[in-house]
Amino acid sequence: MSPDPGRAFLVEPWVVREPHLDLQALGQAESVFALSNGHIGLRGNLDEGEPHDTPGTYLNSFYEKRPLPYAEGGYGYPESGQTIINVTNGKLIRLLVEDEPLDLRYGRVHRHERVLDLQAGTLTREVEWESPAGRRVKLRTERLVSLTQRAIAAIRYEVEVLDAPALLVVQSELVANEALPSIDEDDPRVEAAMTDPLVAEQHRHSETSATLVHQTRASGLRVAAAMDHEVHGPAGLQITSEANPDIARTTVISRLKPGEKLTVVKYLAYGWSSRRSLSAVHDQVRAALAAARYTSWQGLVDEQRHYLDDFWLTADIEIDGDAELQQAVRVAIFHVLQAGARAERRAIGAKGLTGPGYDGHTFWDTETFCLQLLSHVAPDAAADALRWRQSIIPLAKERAEQLGLKGAAFPWRTIRGHECSGYWPAGTAAFHINADIADAVRRHVAATGDVEFEKEVGLELLVETARLWRSLGHHDSAGQFRIDGVTGPDEYTAIVDNNVYTNLMAQLNLRVAAETAARHSRAAAKLGVNAEEMASWRDAASSMRIPYDESLGVHPQSEGFTDHQVWDFEGTKPDMYPLLLNVPYFDLYRKQVSKQADLVLAMQLRPDAFTPEQVERNFAYYEAITVRDSSLSACTQAVMAARVGHLDLAFDYLAESALVDINDLAGNSDHGVHIASMAGTWIAVVQGFGGMQCDSAGLRFSPRLPPALSRISFGLRWQGRQLRVQITPEGAEYHLVSGPPMRLTHHGEPLALAEQPVLRPVPEPVRVEPVEQPFGRAPKARHPGG
Repeated sequence: MSPDPGRAFLVEPWVVREPHLDLQALGQAESVFALSNGHIGLRGNLDEGEPHDTPGTYLNSFYEKRPLPYAEGGYGYPESGQTIINVTNGKLIRLLVEDEPLDLRYGRVHRHERVLDLQAGTLTREVEWESPAGRRVKLRTERLVSLTQRAIAAIRYEVEVLDAPALLVVQSELVANEALPSIDEDDPRVEAAMTDPLVAEQHRHSETSATLVHQTRASGLRVAAAMDHEVHGPAGLQITSEANPDIARTTVISRLKPGEKLTVVKYLAYGWSSRRSLSAVHDQVRAALAAARYTSWQGLVDEQRHYLDDFWLTADIEIDGDAELQQAVRVAIFHVLQAGARAERRAIGAKGLTGPGYDGHTFWDTETFCLQLLSHVAPDAAADALRWRQSIIPLAKERAEQLGLKGAAFPWRTIRGHECSGYWPAGTAAFHINADIADAVRRHVAATGDVEFEKEVGLELLVETARLWRSLGHHDSAGQFRIDGVTGPDEYTAIVDNNVYTNLMAQLNLRVAAETAARHSRAAAKLGVNAEEMASWRDAASSMRIPYDESLGVHPQSEGFTDHQVWDFEGTKPDMYPLLLNVPYFDLYRKQVSKQADLVLAMQLRPDAFTPEQVERNFAYYEAITVRDSSLSACTQAVMAARVGHLDLAFDYLAESALVDINDLAGNSDHGVHIASMAGTWIAVVQGFGGMQCDSAGLRFSPRLPPALSRISFGLRWQGRQLRVQITPEGAEYHLVSGPPMRLTHHGEPLALAEQPVLRPVPEPVRVEPVEQPFGRAPKARHPGG
């Protein structure tokens, strides 16, 4: 099967196959082929290192500080930023054939194929290369980042000669402070440049192994990288190792005859700390390396497969009727898992550990998108992400105090908990991140039923975010609670009064905080919560101002938004998108144009706050002004299009969300994959076409099958149970795979689930009036007849 024109990968159900190397698409492939476990991230660079787009080896939350310059400073502006850095590269394995280095830009490539296996969790590569001197070799490599041994990555490297005996030299390396490509400094979505951020502290080697220890110049973080090798080949091979401050190398020399193979297994261990001593970090990686060697290469492969078999049993989404979408949905779920599986109380970044985009920062994307998936398919990872938020509460409280507020003001963008946004209208003013964190707590507790987590972790997060809202807002002369001068999810409309999304999410935050504090009164008392404070939260929630435009019959995105001039969409050329790169924010802020779904996201997350008629009118209104310059938008529009009844449109938006990286729809996948959009793919399927909604009262489904598909099947975990839902033209089937009996609702009908699956018909879709998008910004029609 050949790839579609312009598509780098073949369409297959469980693998991503690149049938030949495209040097123009190296960056995209490096991101899509990145392997990670949430602690270590290895971009999908070629084994020999060159050619490359962006070398990348990352450790979660390992960063360097950099100054944030301002043309005009102001009180409360963050003084320094944090940037994820490329740490010691252990992927490098160079090959010389009779003194000629394997470099695909020279000689002749007879075959080159790479395969990301979503069930095995490995990246394999097969190459047949002929050197400029005419020597042909065959190379097969396999790479993994262990999901079971957090500090470990490993590579199996096998080479054979094809036509005549040849002297081969394999150089396996650790390299720190690699030279990085220049960046586009005009695009705020890309990363800051860092030159030689690591200072050497120690280098050691033995016959088959080496260790390098470095420290960052400004942030003072210490990192250790270690490698060890197992080598198999014909008699007479030679192995030596050496180490220098920034380079360690193990060299294997062997003369091979046709039919003979030289196999090198490379084990890698990474560790870092801001507190532990040099010897402690060194010993940590050496111990991890010893455990990996004890497990063996095959043992690591088997562990990886077993882990993923268990994961996919619940997490897999099956789609009949669109093979490309089926592949993309599984790729999306796989990458979200990789971003959070072993993050273990560290952040999940917007790019995961697949690239340096956005400086490696985490945003509100994590809680609003990623944790919706993880709480239902990998709940331990979701819990750890929220424990990380709890761990940075002291910094968030310091930030709130600096801003003259109570409670905790969580950073808009960060790596380790400090605010790193130098542009306060789209950073500090986006206080909705507090409510997003609180809502993730609410959803996680509902999904897992974990009361202990609620008391030990969730309660503190709910209390400190509620305190922020109570101090940020105020009651006006009419008695309504207002939240003024903030920025909602739509970054094209900043510093507004009563953003509906922010107010509705803050309202829920205040309510849930009061309810949770009442349930855990002793634990709440230790946080200083009393009956008077809880009453003030309830009062603010009950009197929250939610603007509504009576004349138009829609909710303005924020106070007065529907009175603004509508953007001239027909006069905007296609090459002016994304607008943020071509139009002054001043002009965007005073017009009706949305970067991403804002009010629409409010309807998704707070369906209780809108009537069906309001949902339909609001959806149509905001469809016409949302340009989707953010990858976060399509999945939200997919969910709400499905709920309103625009099933074909919902399907188009689902495809856009799912294919954003595998088809490089945004043109910037070279900086890393869009983790939140990938999580949004799951949300679009499960909440959009599955119609799932959940809270402490239980699970509710309103399934809808788009005409383009013949079947959708998805699984999820719910309070210790494993559930699978299948939607076909015949109806929706609910199957309790494991766990005690439960209740749910299907289109409002109560159902009891036990051992036997339950099948219910799906109502015929109601006819809805078509909606329009801004001129030239409709999603690519994917549905039949579109």
